[in-house]
Amino acid sequence: MSRIGKRPIPIPEKVSVNIDGNRVTVKGPKGELTLDVHPDIKVKMEENQIKLERPSDNSFHKAIHGTMAALIRNMIKGVTEGYTVVLELVGLGYRASVKGKNLELNLGYSHPIIYPIPEDVKIEVKENKIYVSGIDKQRVGQVAAEIRSFRKPNPYKGTGIRYEGEQLKLKAGKTAGKK
Repeated sequence: MSRIGKRPIPIPEKVSVNIDGNRVTVKGPKGELTLDVHPDIKVKMEENQIKLERPSDNSFHKAIHGTMAALIRNMIKGVTEGYTVVLELVGLGYRASVKGKNLELNLGYSHPIIYPIPEDVKIEVKENKIYVSGIDKQRVGQVAAEIRSFRKPNPYKGTGIRYEGEQLKLKAGKTAGKK
């Protein structure tokens, strides 16, 4: 991971970065994100670039160096472009709809599942797809994973909630007994 940490992080024109000790705040057209960087990592800003330095070549410091650099890159991309995860509903009668501040899912259970939409995430439903979007990559992925957990893809029929483009390897069903 140290190669990722060594590369300077460019700051786009629309983005402002504030470094206060080990707290990095990134503001952009879509919003604002804050990250507390690990105390061992030093953060510096030079000529519209953020540079991170580690105290030693110890394996932990190399790993945390790359991790912090990746998190700051994700924050900058989040406040400029944002992140979107698309979930597909596959199954007869599986439906989703947004009602007020809740996502209502009909997934073949005896009752609909009501999922309250978090404030920092936006959810849209078009046909059989659920679009989860926001500026925080971790939060968008977490909400998408929670929605997917209500009905994971069935390995025999292929029904359930899956990520767009997810390849599902179907298992063979029961075979007739020997005579």
